[in-house]
Amino acid sequence: MIKDLLAALRFLSILPAGKQHGFTGHRMVPYFPLVGLLLGVFVALMDTLLCRVFSVPVASLIDVVFLAVITGGLHLDGLADTADGIFSHKTPEEALHIMKDSRVGTMGILALVFVLAIKWAGISSIQGHRSLCLIIIPAYARAAFTVTIYFLDYIRPEGGTGAAFFGTKKGISGLAYIVIPIGISVLIGPRAILLNCAFIAVVGLVVLYYKKRFGGVTGDMLGALGEVTETVLFLSLGIGGVSFF
Repeated sequence: MIKDLLAALRFLSILPAGKQHGFTGHRMVPYFPLVGLLLGVFVALMDTLLCRVFSVPVASLIDVVFLAVITGGLHLDGLADTADGIFSHKTPEEALHIMKDSRVGTMGILALVFVLAIKWAGISSIQGHRSLCLIIIPAYARAAFTVTIYFLDYIRPEGGTGAAFFGTKKGISGLAYIVIPIGISVLIGPRAILLNCAFIAVVGLVVLYYKKRFGGVTGDMLGALGEVTETVLFLSLGIGGVSFF
């Protein structure tokens, strides 16, 4: 367990987590939500310190930058590539080829700008249980990876970064750690209902879209889903800009 958790931490972040002893692939997938929780703790601690020095909007902007930095920009890269492919309006095969191109196009740049701006706006608007929200939402975003890997197949025949996460028998136990952020969300009160409904809606819709258009998923598409999920959840908890209490 510990080895697989540390492997997941190494893959999803730039945080020091020991030396790499082989790529465990599918064995690290169940631990993605736990890695998200840890990342969220770091963001919440950073935010607490920043809010003592800066205004909430400035602190929130640095939070967004900090989260991007500690994840190595991995998911943002996937978002840009996926946006270029999807909004090219090409066939699925051509779209996948575009996603593999390391160059970022106009739609990729726009996707990055929109997602980062909306994420900043959402975090800026969170008031009640701010630190707790910053902890659990990155966990939900990484839980989206686990759910998607459970329900979809990997579709690049030549393989890729995400290929090692697929191809083995998937048991329901692989989704077990998702209940941790769900359980913690109860502490934020009635907004937990909105948060969990938003999570189910965005992940469900994106997974269905991936399945219908492409027949499965790639590593870039997983990264895009994580960024979109995180952005939507931050925005949902910032609705109204006030606490529900």
